[in-house]
Amino acid sequence: MATIAPAILTDNLEEYKARLEQVATFAQRVHIDISDGEFAPTFTINETDAWWPTDVLADIHAMVARPSEHVAALVARRPNMIIFHAEVQEDLTKIFQYVRQNGIKAGLALQRPTVPTELSPLIAQVDHVMIFSGELGKYGGTASMMQLEKVRLIKSIRSDVEIGWDGGVNVDNAFSLKQGGVDVLNVGGAIMTNADPAAMYAKLTSEINKQGVL
Repeated sequence: MATIAPAILTDNLEEYKARLEQVATFAQRVHIDISDGEFAPTFTINETDAWWPTDVLADIHAMVARPSEHVAALVARRPNMIIFHAEVQEDLTKIFQYVRQNGIKAGLALQRPTVPTELSPLIAQVDHVMIFSGELGKYGGTASMMQLEKVRLIKSIRSDVEIGWDGGVNVDNAFSLKQGGVDVLNVGGAIMTNADPAAMYAKLTSEINKQGVL
């Protein structure tokens, strides 16, 4: 069953707290963006300031240039999952091993130009592969539906891996993304900038759970 995970992206601690407390009233899983201002052009809250209610599954999307400098602090937060980008200039093998040895799921994010078949060894190690179709460090963007072809390629490498999507998810494309094999739809702007985030979350959840028409 597919899941909608509201995405929280901010550099303001008070805003982070307010947004998290709001989405925790209606969502069971959240996506928290952490950026170092280098890999992504904007800064967010620091990983040491990240927190969430104990009854919420929190996935941390770490948009950082050097995961080795952040992984220990991120693991110490005890999230459900930590996602690093394939495009960093570090070997992620030992980093993912460390994450998983600590009982935390490991996720690999792929930007638009990145080809899954070139990353077979890494994909074989992780619990989750996130297809990133947005703009690093920003809400919004357009979902490039051509990226759904990556689902087939990823599944050919590891059939049981969870597939995530980040970037441009909205009411018009959520069902198509789910039908295309996406398990976790991370939604930022469509929920967080809406006048009624809870209502939009409910609408998106209804979309991905509707039955297809033959």
